[in-house]
Amino acid sequence: MEGFELLEEAFVKSSKGKGYFGGDSIGYLDIALGCFLGWLKVGEITADVKLLDEAKTPKLAEWAVRFALNDAVKDVLPETEKLVEIVKMFQAKPQAAAK
Repeated sequence: MEGFELLEEAFVKSSKGKGYFGGDSIGYLDIALGCFLGWLKVGEITADVKLLDEAKTPKLAEWAVRFALNDAVKDVLPETEKLVEIVKMFQAKPQAAAK
């Protein structure tokens, strides 16, 4: 996944060894990308592919875990299982209409 490797490079450059894109605390870019973490996990589950690969993008994968576990974030991120249910519901609608 070439795009994630570019994100890895951007994270390394902008974080300067800190935990988040802008440094020691969550900033706008962390929030912007972090909003998609649940859907990335859904993509990994439904497509059986590793998008945030610890071997290819270790710093970005660490960031994702750190972001999701942050006290300001952990209670507001949607549960992956619920997002998977939503995807399955939308996938079932066209199949039901085709019958």
